[in-house]
Amino acid sequence: MTVSPRAFVVGWPITQSRSPLIHRHWLAEHRLAGSYEPLAIPPEEIESFLRGLPGSAWIGGNVTVPHKAVAHRLVSERDAVAEVTGAVNTLWIEDGKLCGGNSDGPGFLANLDENAVGWDARPTDAVVLGAGGAAAAVAWGLKSRGFHVHLVNRTLSRAEALAVRLGAGVSAHEWRALPSLLRQAGLLANTTSLGMIGKDDLPVDLTPLRDVALVTDVVYAPLETPLLAAARARGLATVDGLGMLLHQAVSGFERWFGVRPTVTPELRRHILADLGVTA
Repeated sequence: MTVSPRAFVVGWPITQSRSPLIHRHWLAEHRLAGSYEPLAIPPEEIESFLRGLPGSAWIGGNVTVPHKAVAHRLVSERDAVAEVTGAVNTLWIEDGKLCGGNSDGPGFLANLDENAVGWDARPTDAVVLGAGGAAAAVAWGLKSRGFHVHLVNRTLSRAEALAVRLGAGVSAHEWRALPSLLRQAGLLANTTSLGMIGKDDLPVDLTPLRDVALVTDVVYAPLETPLLAAARARGLATVDGLGMLLHQAVSGFERWFGVRPTVTPELRRHILADLGVTA
């Protein structure tokens, strides 16, 4: 009897995750047997859950907040992006061992490649707001394309620790340094939750940015954050965060279900409809 593969997304809470919508869309599109299930597991239980995955009915899954650092610590093997960023968002079982990777960085790059063609033709300075897991993935991606990355965070020590982890080509700065950094930047990326529905707005004055700068935000609810709206009003190129969410899911689906899916306009419309956005 053939058992259909089962994958998951685990977090606490988990109701905000759109990953089930994405993976179930692809399962239906490719007419594959299998399932993808959301699991709400509190921090005090996540270690036991992850340790029990090898030999279980699960073939792997995604990890979202607040469990990415624990997953990084517990996997037996990690890919290069997870190693340097300190966060795991994708799990799979290989030779009886729990393995982990980080697809957020590649997802960020794929989003810009699709929606801002040629954005990395002349790498320059990039400013990344934040110093958490998303900032690590975004900074890794920008560094891999030749940008010098300036991490700006309200708690300087967190940015400094991340800069040390990422190595040469990444520097840390206090928030008050932002205006001077923006004058030289070709790209600004927000990786904080500021601007998200239910959160405070992101207080950034975009006046110092050059007219050719690109502004992007990992937040996708709302689709156009206050930061992106301000950038668009200034005539700057912008890329929203939904594409990063969609593209980061590709590699995990391929590992678990054996088919490499494509991020299509239909998939984007599917997620936008769930967000209450008509496009």
